[in-house]
Amino acid sequence: MTSTEPTGTGPTGTATAPASRRASVFERTAAFAHRRRWWALALWAALLVGVQALAGVVGNDYHNDFSLPGTESQEAAELLREHGSAQAGAEVTIVLHDEDGVRSAGHEERVGAMLAEVADLPHVTGARSPYGDGNDHAVSADGTVAYATVTLDESAENVPVEATREIVDTANEAEGDGLRVELGGDAVRAAQEGEGGAAEGAGILGALVILVLLFGSLVAAALPVVTALFAVGGALGLIVLASHLASVADFTPPVMMLVGLGVGIDYALLVFSRYRGELLRGADGGSATRTALDAAGRTVFFAGCTVIVALLGLVALGLGSLQGVALAVALTVLVTMVASLTLLPALLGIFGGRLRRGVERKRARREAGGRTSEEGAGWRRWARGVQRRPWAALLVSVAALGALSAPALDMRLGFADAGNDPASTTGRAAYDLLADGFGPGFNGPLVVVAHTGGDGRADGAADELRDVLAGTPGVAAVTPPIPTRDPSTATVIAFPESAPQDEETSELVAALRGDVLPPLEESTDARFLVGGPTAATEDFAATVEGRMPLFVALVVGLSALLLMLVFRSVAIPLKAAVLNLLSIGASLGAITLVFQHGLLGPEPGPIEAFIPVMIFAIVFGLSMDYEVFLLSRIHEEWRNTGDPALAVREGLAHTGRVITAAAAIMIVVFAAFVLSPDRMLQQFGLGLAVAIALDAVVIRCLIVPAVMQLLGRRAWWLPRPLRRVLPTVEVERR
Repeated sequence: MTSTEPTGTGPTGTATAPASRRASVFERTAAFAHRRRWWALALWAALLVGVQALAGVVGNDYHNDFSLPGTESQEAAELLREHGSAQAGAEVTIVLHDEDGVRSAGHEERVGAMLAEVADLPHVTGARSPYGDGNDHAVSADGTVAYATVTLDESAENVPVEATREIVDTANEAEGDGLRVELGGDAVRAAQEGEGGAAEGAGILGALVILVLLFGSLVAAALPVVTALFAVGGALGLIVLASHLASVADFTPPVMMLVGLGVGIDYALLVFSRYRGELLRGADGGSATRTALDAAGRTVFFAGCTVIVALLGLVALGLGSLQGVALAVALTVLVTMVASLTLLPALLGIFGGRLRRGVERKRARREAGGRTSEEGAGWRRWARGVQRRPWAALLVSVAALGALSAPALDMRLGFADAGNDPASTTGRAAYDLLADGFGPGFNGPLVVVAHTGGDGRADGAADELRDVLAGTPGVAAVTPPIPTRDPSTATVIAFPESAPQDEETSELVAALRGDVLPPLEESTDARFLVGGPTAATEDFAATVEGRMPLFVALVVGLSALLLMLVFRSVAIPLKAAVLNLLSIGASLGAITLVFQHGLLGPEPGPIEAFIPVMIFAIVFGLSMDYEVFLLSRIHEEWRNTGDPALAVREGLAHTGRVITAAAAIMIVVFAAFVLSPDRMLQQFGLGLAVAIALDAVVIRCLIVPAVMQLLGRRAWWLPRPLRRVLPTVEVERR
C-alpha cells in the first residue's frame, strides 16, 4: 500500500472497527468524571476556593524584571548602582504650572513646604526644588512651568504603589492660588493604572450571548463559560503563589484572563458540541460524554499542548520580563485544558437530564416542522463552491492577507510612555506641560555615564563629554556633569530635540553609540555608556528583533513536527506553518495600522516590544485548535472513503459551524479587551481578535479547502523512510 492510500476501510468504503477496543485514556477519564460527578465538582470547587483563599492570605509579589544582561543600558544602570548615583533609582517629577508665572513668593513658600513633606516620605531619598540656587534650568524660559525632582531608592517597578500614591497626594496639597500641580514618571504611571474588570465582563457576556444563540438554552450556554471561569480562577490563584518563587510581571493577570477565557470557552465548546451531537443521534448521557471526550477531547489535548509548547518557546528569547508571563499563560492553558477534560464531563453528568430534554424538544420541533435537511448542508455547498474554483479562492485570500501584513514590515517596537496615556491622567498632563515648557525631548532624557575605572577621576572626561554632546545634532540641551559617590564615575544627561517615541530619537541613540562616543573614548581613555529609560527601550526592542528568528524557527519547527506525527503527512504541517504565519502577519499589520499610525483614533506610537512575540506564540498555538479540529475530521473521512474531495466537503460540513462559533466567542472575548484603558491590553486584544477572525473565516473556510483540493491525495503523502520511523499518534476517534 502506498503512503497516499487511506487505511482502515471496509469493502463498502466504511470504517472497519476491531471487535473489541480498549477504552482510551480520554474515555476512561470521561467515564470516571461522569460517574463521580459530584466528587469531581467538589474537588474543583475545593481547588478554586483553597487556592484563592491561600493567595488572598499570602498576597502577590509581582515583580517587573526588565533587565537585559549584556546590553549597554543595563550595564550603565548597574554601573550607576555600583558607584552610588542618584540616577540609579527612579524619579518622580512634580510639575508646576501657572499662566501668571511660577516664581511668586507665595508659590515658592507653598512648594517648599510641600517638598519638605515629600522628602520625609518612605522610599524618597531626596526632593530638589526648582527655586534653589543653580536650578534656573528647572524653570521654563517663559516662567510658566517648573519642575521639582523627587529621587527614589528603587527602580520604578520596585517602588510600592502605595508609596507613590502618597507622594502624589502630598504634592497635590500644594495646589491653589492659580498653581497647578501634576506628577510624572514611570512610578506615577504604574500607580495611576486603572483596575480591570469591565473588559473581562463584556467578553464573558458576549460569549454567553453567542452560546445561547448557538444552543438555544441558557444551561447549555453556561457550561463552557463556567468551565472557563473555574480554570481561570484556579490559574490566577496559582500564579499569585508562584510570584513568590519566580519573577512574574504585574501585567500578567489580565493577559492570563484574556487568554484563559478565550481558550477555556473554546476548548469546552469543542467537547460540548460533540456531546450535544451525540445526544441528537440518540446516545445516552454517559455514552455521549465518553464519545465526546474520546473525539473532541483528543483535539483539545493536542491543541493545548501546542499552545503550551509555543508559549514555552518564549523562554528561548532569554527576556526575564517575558519568561514569567509565558510560564503563567502556559499554566493557564494547562489548567483550562485539564478542566475541559475533567470538570466538564462532571457538569455534563449533573445537567445531563436537562440538556437531553432540551435536545429532544429541539429534535421534535424539527421533525414536526418537516425540517429533515442533513447536518452541515450549507457548509457542504460552500466547500463545493470553493472546490470548483480553488485557484481563485486561494490567490484572492492570500493576496488579501499579504496586503494586510504589509504594514507590519514598518513596525516600530518600543514601549508606550505617558504621552500615550489618556488626557485625564496626571502623568499625561505632566508630560504635556514639560514638553510645552522645555521641549519634546525633555520627557526622554539620555543618561550618559562616564567611567574611568580604577583610581582615575571622571571630571575631565565628563566635561569633554558635555561639550561633545552639546554640539551633537539632535541634542537640545545638556546638563553639567553630575558626580557620584565614586569620583571615577559621573553622568551627563542629554535631552533630545525629538520626543522619546520619535524615530529621530532612536537614530540619535544609535549615532551616539556608533559615531559620537567611540572617538571620545579613544582620546580620554574613559568609557561612555548611553543609558536611561529611552535607551533601555531601544535595547529591549533590538533584543526582541534579534532573537525573533530563533523563536519563530523553534515554535514553527516543533508545531510542524507534532502535525507530522498526527497526520503522517509532509504537506499538512508545511501548509499549516505558512498559513499561520500569514494570519499572524496580518494581525500584526492591523496592530501597526491602528496603534502606530493612529488609524481609528488611538494615539500614534510604537508597538509594545513584547507584543509580536506574545501574539505569535499565542496565535500560533490557538490556530492549531481549528487546524486539528478540521483536519482530523477530514482525515477521518479520507481514511473511510479514500476520496480526498469528498473528505474535505464532509470535514467542513461537520466542523464549520463549531469552528465559526468557537472563533466568534474568542473574537468577542479578545475584542472586549480593546475597551481596557491599558494600551498594551488593547494591542493584545485587537491582535488576537483579528488573527482568530482571519484564521477561522479566511484560512479555514477558504484557503484550507482550496489547498486540500489542489493537493488531492498528495496532501497525505509521507515518504516511506519517515513512515517507518515516526510513531503513530491518533487524534480522530476510530
